[in-house]
Amino acid sequence: MKDLLTAKPLDKGAIDFSLVKTEEFIPCLDEAIEKAHKNIEEYKNKDENTFESVILDLESASTDVDTIAEVFYFYHGTMSDDAFQAISADFMQKLTVFSNDIGLDQKIFERIKKLHDSNILEGEQKAVVESYYKDFTRNGALLNDEQKEQLKKINQEQSQISLTFSQNALKYNNAYFKHVLEVDVLKGLPEGAIEAAREEAKSRDLDGYVVTLDYPSYLPVMTYAQSRELRKELYLAKAACANSGETDNKPLIKKSLELREKRASLLGFKNHAEFVLEKRMAQNVQTVNNFLDKLVAPSVAKAREDAQDLIDIFHKDYPGEKIEPWDRSYYAEKLKQEKLDFDENELRPYFSLENVVAGAFKTAEKLYDIRFTLRSDLPVYHSDVKVYEVQDSDGKYVGLFYTDFFPRKTKRAGAWMTNLKSQGFYQGEVRRPHVAIVCNFTKPTESKPSLLTLNEVLTLFHEFGHALHGLLSDVTYTKLSGTSVYWDFVELPSQIMENWVYEKECLDIFAKHYETGETLPEELIHKVKKTKTFLSGLASLRQLSFGTLDMRYHTTPAAQVDVDNFEIDVFKQFDVFDSQTYGLMSCSFGHIFAGGYAAGYYSYKWAEVLDADAFEAFKEKGIFSKEIATAFKKNILSRGGVEHPMELYKKFRGAEPKVEPLLKRSGLQ
Repeated sequence: MKDLLTAKPLDKGAIDFSLVKTEEFIPCLDEAIEKAHKNIEEYKNKDENTFESVILDLESASTDVDTIAEVFYFYHGTMSDDAFQAISADFMQKLTVFSNDIGLDQKIFERIKKLHDSNILEGEQKAVVESYYKDFTRNGALLNDEQKEQLKKINQEQSQISLTFSQNALKYNNAYFKHVLEVDVLKGLPEGAIEAAREEAKSRDLDGYVVTLDYPSYLPVMTYAQSRELRKELYLAKAACANSGETDNKPLIKKSLELREKRASLLGFKNHAEFVLEKRMAQNVQTVNNFLDKLVAPSVAKAREDAQDLIDIFHKDYPGEKIEPWDRSYYAEKLKQEKLDFDENELRPYFSLENVVAGAFKTAEKLYDIRFTLRSDLPVYHSDVKVYEVQDSDGKYVGLFYTDFFPRKTKRAGAWMTNLKSQGFYQGEVRRPHVAIVCNFTKPTESKPSLLTLNEVLTLFHEFGHALHGLLSDVTYTKLSGTSVYWDFVELPSQIMENWVYEKECLDIFAKHYETGETLPEELIHKVKKTKTFLSGLASLRQLSFGTLDMRYHTTPAAQVDVDNFEIDVFKQFDVFDSQTYGLMSCSFGHIFAGGYAAGYYSYKWAEVLDADAFEAFKEKGIFSKEIATAFKKNILSRGGVEHPMELYKKFRGAEPKVEPLLKRSGLQ
């Protein structure tokens, strides 16, 4: 790490990952913090009231800390082995203490407040100062000394809880595996999934087959395994994630809610949700609840129809029995084959990962005139990772783009985009971004490339949309760049990209059979389009239930939250199956207890309204319309948080978004 800070920069400022040493994170952070404190003491003794002196000098005071932290948090999600986990708590505590020291320093705040109140700035500089001022006040700058100490302790403890919550879920998932000796137990699974299970067993020096709770292993079992007992065993194992024992996250949920409530109260807010929503498009709890409620009725109506369809097809095999949660994905696939004459596995040969990635690149090229070139000469942090240089049509450098697609024990579950280096002003110049997307897709086998499901293709395009938001950022200051926008706006660039996956004009670019090169047949494209409304009521209701649970957790007094029953009570109103409850998904709900979505999960649905309305503009002029793409890039992708997101959206679309396109697209009206 020390060498990473002092080494001669590689081409395009690429990170030399060979210089990242786990054992050096703590001593390097200590040294960087000590250096930053000295810089900040000098900063506090200055009195010049200019943007450069107040803002840029403050940012440059801790550049080494920022660099180390960026790499650490990136590794925390992707390369978190036992040694890394052993230092994580100490690292995060030190970083939290440092952040608190800065965020609660009265002299620093006085300089920012003086510049803020002087009202001498315009444009981006004004927006940056306003953002800093708001951050400092939300971090407790207006509190007295005793209250500031309370807030410091809350922040430190909350940081530790988030880390432990994530580690508990990872430990639980890594500890479980199902060893199968006879292939008949896996009957119904696609050939590729069986081969992957065989290779997983080999990697553990076992005979037979191994399935795990990693989604590329878990989902094929839940969707295709004819063995109801196998589906039940895996479902119950997944449902019990971090619910009990040494990885029990229930006490952490309770404590986290208590700490968030205390922090909100200290800062003058009624609850954590009101605190969070002050910096969201929605602005307040009532707006969020009204928004969710508006979608519940049409979603429930369609979900009841969907549920009855599943029950009916289930009863063909089990007359009079109750459909269980571990039956639903399996019978949903059967229903899809029956209603749409569509088998998900028909698509997989046309969705090789290599082709899908190339298709995403070509889509971006057609829309935004950018090119992706593999840079095999630049270092990567794992052998699965690839890095691409991005240029515009004139050959101008845009940024570096990293892809990390396959599961491993050091990587957390799910899919996400992250910045290794954000776009914006840094050490005297405006630098271009280094962006990564991290996923957990089906791995290639000895006989087949990685063949994706339709859902995995949608996930790739989704995360690629986030990446474009980061890569195409064109602002001056990092504080406002890329995805540094209101949380209920950040999903628009990602979710809108999913729309192209359903369009023939886009599918023709990349959906080609991995053996024959044949393009996806027209008949299958038609079926893909129909999947958009297949069981859409249940899908919508699921997202609404998560958003509602999140808001209830963060608006209910913590003392009244009984974690064992709270989730169950909330989910009852969304249950169209009258189900028995198994486990608690809250214990692995990392979005709100180990990520940034606390009191913000509704934003996925909020952004669906935005993306459905926005994509209507493309459909009106053509999905690859340069006119619309240019407007979207100019007003959304490149502008970050320079203006209020609703103003940016109206500049793109000419009006505020309407909910009707989403209801129509989802078949809810």
